[in-house]
Amino acid sequence: MTSSTIDQDIDTARRQPAVRDILIPPCPELLVRLQAAVAQPEPDVGALEQIASADVAMAAAVMRAANSPLHGLAQPVRTVGLALTVLGVRPAVELLTGFLVANALPARSALLDHFWESSQRRAIACEHIGRQLYSLDPGLGYSFGLFCHVGLPIMMKAVRGYAGTMTEALARRDRTFTQTENANHRTDHAVVGAIVARTWHLPPEVAQAIWLHHDFACLGDERFDDTVRHLVAMGLLAEYLVGHHELLQPSREWLKHGQACLEHLHVSEDELNHWIDELHPAFEAVHL
Repeated sequence: MTSSTIDQDIDTARRQPAVRDILIPPCPELLVRLQAAVAQPEPDVGALEQIASADVAMAAAVMRAANSPLHGLAQPVRTVGLALTVLGVRPAVELLTGFLVANALPARSALLDHFWESSQRRAIACEHIGRQLYSLDPGLGYSFGLFCHVGLPIMMKAVRGYAGTMTEALARRDRTFTQTENANHRTDHAVVGAIVARTWHLPPEVAQAIWLHHDFACLGDERFDDTVRHLVAMGLLAEYLVGHHELLQPSREWLKHGQACLEHLHVSEDELNHWIDELHPAFEAVHL
């Protein structure tokens, strides 16, 4: 398998009986408009304001973010336009994307409590790591972090018995999470997440990295695109950073593959610990 053949495998997986009946929601119209607004050489700021103002809750989220302690304003902003100015184009786009995705794919389950807050933090961490590496587009990192586990809420809603599978997969020590998913449902959240990424026209590297994000053998396999392998490694570092912030124990994947991911990205443990402190204000500001 190579990066290019993953795209074919995603298309093939979509036609498999186990996946065919899983409803993949269409990309929200406002997200399509948002993607179009930022696809131009100069992002259409007026379009961003219209999109942010199209939903009362989304407008409130933008205002709340601009007025958070992270920005330290002397006086609170009171209009969406000013809030977007305070945030800046890229952070505003990321906030709007996170809001639209979370509302298009609601995760209403005790097992997925705070799912989108953790996803937003993972996206922030991946973007931050991408900036430190210099060789990776931080926007790709953000998109990968946000959509990495998007298959979970979709399977929770569409697949009978999936809540039980999640509980079992979290408890088992003899096989991985995705192995338990496949044993019970003949597919897994990495496959479903990659299909969502393709359906929603995310960059191909993001879809490919989602497909591979639990397959750390890819890190040493040069048949895969460098960007895809970097994203997979970044994803596990981001999971560790978010878990540390949320007071969770390091995952089995981190204990088994964390060192390999650090070495792949040439990141030291001292750097990783420094990022814990650097990211704390941004993590604290997340509220969807």
